Formats: sequence, C-alpha cells, structure tokens
Amino acid sequence: MGTNRADHQGAKMLLALLQANAVPLDMAGNLAMIEAAARDAAAAGADLLLTPELFVPGYDPERIHAEFEPGQLPRLREQLAQIARNHGIALVYSLPRSDGDRLNISATLVDAAGAELLDYGKVHLFGDAERAAFIGATAAPGVVQFKGLNLSMVICYDVEFPETVRAAGVRGADVVLVPTALAHGFDEVPQVLVRARALENHVVLAYANHCGVESSVAFGGGSVIVGADGGFLATAGPDATLLYAQLDAETIRSTRKDVPYLSERRPELYAGWARE
Repeated sequence: MGTNRADHQGAKMLLALLQANAVPLDMAGNLAMIEAAARDAAAAGADLLLTPELFVPGYDPERIHAEFEPGQLPRLREQLAQIARNHGIALVYSLPRSDGDRLNISATLVDAAGAELLDYGKVHLFGDAERAAFIGATAAPGVVQFKGLNLSMVICYDVEFPETVRAAGVRGADVVLVPTALAHGFDEVPQVLVRARALENHVVLAYANHCGVESSVAFGGGSVIVGADGGFLATAGPDATLLYAQLDAETIRSTRKDVPYLSERRPELYAGWARE
C-alpha cells in the first residue's frame, strides 16, 4: 500500500540482520537459531530482525521439493509469530509458500505482536534447482509503514534486476529488506549491485545471507546493510553474526534532494523504448 513519504521525518529504527548457517529441513533447529537471534537483537534494542532466504527449512530446493510438507506451513508461521511476540521484536522470515499445486519462495514481515504486515513472493528464480522446485511470483513489492519508515521486501536474485527495487522505490519505500541465499563466489552482488540499487533508488538496502555449507551449496556470507547514499552501514565476513544499523527517515529522504532519480524519471518515454 502507498504511504506518505513526508510523514515521520524524524522516525528512527534499529535494524538487526542475521547471517547464519541453517541445516536443511531441520526446522526445529533453524527456528531455535532465529529465536536466539531475536532474543539477542531485542536485548540490543533492535526494532526488527531480518533473516536469510529460506532459512527456516534451510536452502536446498531439491529436498524442499521432494520432502517439505506444505501442511506444516500454518504451524511454522505461528511459531515464527510467537518468536516475535516472545521477544517484542518485528521479524522478517522466509518460507516456501503454496501457490496452487506448486511452491513459491516467500518473505513475510510480522510486527512485535506477531501480526503480518507484509508478504512478498520471489519473482526471479535462480538456477535449474530453484526453477524445478518453485514457481516465480508476479506481484510487485508492497510497501508498509513501520516505526515511521516505509518498508518493502524483495528476495535474493530479485535485487539483481533494477526493476524490482525501482518498483519498491517508486511506491515510496525508504528501506528494502532482502532475504538472500547467495553462493560463494558472487561477491559483486553485495559489493556492487546492492550498493547501486540503494543509491539509484534512495533506499536503505539490507541483504541477509547464509554462511557455511548447506547440502552441496557453499555460502559466502558477506551480508551488508547499505545506506541510501550507497555507502556501507554494516558489513559481515564469512561467519555467523548479527549486524546492526540505526536508520532514520530524515537521513534516508535527504538523499533525494540533490540528485532526485525517482522524481526525474520519464516513464512515458521508457515504455516506448521497450518496443523499439
């Protein structure tokens, strides 16, 4: 839904980001890691905890496709909402989601009372394993107001396409939260593309990755929180960690004054260019 970007100019939020190593299909163990992170982040004063893509079941598309039972989704969602309630912290989690007779990859934002504020389905699937296991979503990223900041979400490979973060930006996003599962060897994504997406859309972009090895996939960690000016607010190495960044609406929105990329777009021309 749309929001008024002039509202809550002095609003602030402490964002926490979890980088960790999940165990494929060990839902109980992975939920316990999220709960421990939520406890620690809440103790540090964080308002919201962002977790990686498919962290609850672990990242293994083939095993999820073969072994994950969609009937357990309501229970898992309630357990995650309870984690938020237990620690008084908002939470972004990622699960498979039923989409007809196929699964989609989703991200959900719940508030500190466990109420769902925003849901997003991954549009761009990466690699043969994801395309065999999941179906891509088609809806644009939504925007919701939280702590006076306008939040949106995309997932992993989505951030590598300019159109997805731009869609969030033109809908009024101040912060784009990105659960991801980026394999080792693609450092240009957090180091170059994520910074570009933040800068060109005047948004903070938080990119939460796995680390370690899950099934046959080695993850590089390297999670980042990037400011609306393209500069790093927090960076992770290869190991499990919690990152923190203090965000405020005034700092984010002030980046739109000198080089107003969003307001000086000319979409009436771009539509015609696409047909040439």
